Amino acid sequence: MITLADIIAARRRIEGRIRRTPVFEAAPELVFKLEYLQHTGSFKARGALNNVLAAQERGDLGPAGVIAASGGNAGLAVAWAAAQVGVPAEIHVPANAPAVKVKRLQALGATVVQTGTEYSHALAASAERATQTGAFVCHAYDQPEMVAGAGTIALELLADTTVDTVLVAVGGGGLVGGIAAALDDTPVRVVGVEPVAAPSLHTALDRGGPVDVEVGGYAADSLGARRAGRIAYAVAERTAMVSALVADAAIREARQRLWDEWRIVAEPGAAAAYAGLTAYRPEPGERVAVIVCGANTDPSDLV
Repeated sequence: MITLADIIAARRRIEGRIRRTPVFEAAPELVFKLEYLQHTGSFKARGALNNVLAAQERGDLGPAGVIAASGGNAGLAVAWAAAQVGVPAEIHVPANAPAVKVKRLQALGATVVQTGTEYSHALAASAERATQTGAFVCHAYDQPEMVAGAGTIALELLADTTVDTVLVAVGGGGLVGGIAAALDDTPVRVVGVEPVAAPSLHTALDRGGPVDVEVGGYAADSLGARRAGRIAYAVAERTAMVSALVADAAIREARQRLWDEWRIVAEPGAAAAYAGLTAYRPEPGERVAVIVCGANTDPSDLV
């Protein structure tokens, strides 16, 4: 189980090696945590670096380096983290992963393997490959070190501003699990926002545990985990997390509005958190923080 102590340990481990991302006051009762300004363009760098450094401390990094499956962002982060400690990285992504993410993976020196059409296909291929090479496996969202690293965002947020509610996009749940664990002993409410077309955590909470769900839709490249992580589910259940579902149309509109009003180029998965305001309605005076978690996207459709 992830605790605040784990998240504080992660902060100490990665402090000085990641960027402290800013909080932007969009309105008196709305702030954005600009995590897309993190290394590799998403929050994933925090957990990946914490995971790789922890593995290095334990002596778990061999000549095969690290391996990961990803819709793109986790792979970028693992490739970057591997480069920080000088070990190779092999990243498995779906064949339909955004070209911008594949190019960035290659630029970071990773070996990129494209398999299937979903994250689950890439995950199965990477698991088989790991048994052959002995590479250290970095799960995209369901390892304690990954979740704890993501939770450091909440520590920064509390240090920089005051909020009542935090809206967080959910794919496999690593980000929302880390943030909810960090805020567990505070009065801050956490809302996990998922696309209607990819409701892995929402379904897990409804059915009493993680189960496979059908995934698709506009934000599937980053929020397309077929099954919620066991860590995220346990944290969500323990903390009575609010779960909100949003339609693809709302995510598209939120992404365009982020660009139109604040010139924030968010990927669809990151825009989902902002779209959460269509499903979660704050009370008057309630101060809401939106985690803008990634910007690895093609901006050509933003006009």
